[in-house]
Amino acid sequence: MLIEHDMKVVMGISERITVLDYGSKIAEGTPDQVRANPTVIEAYLGKGAATRVTQKWGIGAQASGR
Repeated sequence: MLIEHDMKVVMGISERITVLDYGSKIAEGTPDQVRANPTVIEAYLGKGAATRVTQKWGIGAQASGR
């Protein structure tokens, strides 16, 4: 187990990631799954960010929810 907030480090060394938001699990999966998860994007970048990221980079549409 690794607890880390540097996402570049986490994404680079992990095969599976669990994401917590205020102590509640909001996502779990591979780095690519977590990176594209709209709930994770919103938790880290704010409300509406998932829509903007999906539109700009075409990611996040296939991943969902808590």
